[in-house]
Amino acid sequence: MSGVSKSADIRRPRQSRAKSLVIISSNSGSITPVIEAKIRKRFENSLIVEFDPKMALEPLLTPTATVVVAGGDGTIGWAVRRLVDTKHPLGIISMGTFNNFAKSLQLPTTLDAAVRVIEKGSPRPITLGRINGNVFLEAAAIGLFGESIAAGDSAKERAFGAFAQSAKRVIAARPFTYELTGDIKGSGSVMSLVFTNTPSTGAQLPVSDKTPVDPYLELSVHAGSSRTDLVKRVLARTVLSKTEEHGLGQMFQFRELHVTTKPRAQIYADNVRLGRTPASITAELSSLRVVMPR
Repeated sequence: MSGVSKSADIRRPRQSRAKSLVIISSNSGSITPVIEAKIRKRFENSLIVEFDPKMALEPLLTPTATVVVAGGDGTIGWAVRRLVDTKHPLGIISMGTFNNFAKSLQLPTTLDAAVRVIEKGSPRPITLGRINGNVFLEAAAIGLFGESIAAGDSAKERAFGAFAQSAKRVIAARPFTYELTGDIKGSGSVMSLVFTNTPSTGAQLPVSDKTPVDPYLELSVHAGSSRTDLVKRVLARTVLSKTEEHGLGQMFQFRELHVTTKPRAQIYADNVRLGRTPASITAELSSLRVVMPR
């Protein structure tokens, strides 16, 4: 009887890895069907995938492949965290509500201009923060201001039930004593400690003059001294679109810092709660390179 022997090795052709990958988040604020069609046309020779937070990127890519992400701050942050320890060039097409991270790098937030940067720009490493090993792009916080970051993110997404819960935590926040060691040494009693990498948070609350191009992070110990003021600021920026805001006052530059508090205080990285102090915060030059204007 004829047939295939048991020792025969029958396999489907192996799909080659892409030299260029484009991730599109169709649900992002400014991505309409027309915009998405333009992105697909401009990158028609690339592998194009719909954003899925569960996707694994490395099996799709050659070791030096360029990755382009089209979406809002959340999608861009996801891509940066996934690629942070790789050397892939990352092109950013920022199409969200506030486009905070792209603006902090002075990247354009219109499609044609963003594509021109990706085509003609230069990949450069950037500074990212880590708090207890967790990467943050914009700001990390201990105490009251961290609650306000979460509240601002909820308001930005019009998730007012979540905003109400975060606002309650803002009102319930209490002062704590702290001790700093590392590049800055000091102690005191505060409502918040804020560690910044961008001029504002995702909800556009001003926090510093720092950008991810600078080789350090900045610390403010004066942020969030008033609970009700922070709630008003969050609503003013995210819901009423008011822009008459100021930063957090005096800032201190550092690259490595260790914080202990009494009592233990809640830690945030961007808008994610991570547990409680103690905390170690570092500024790190990323292996990942972001494509920026020459």
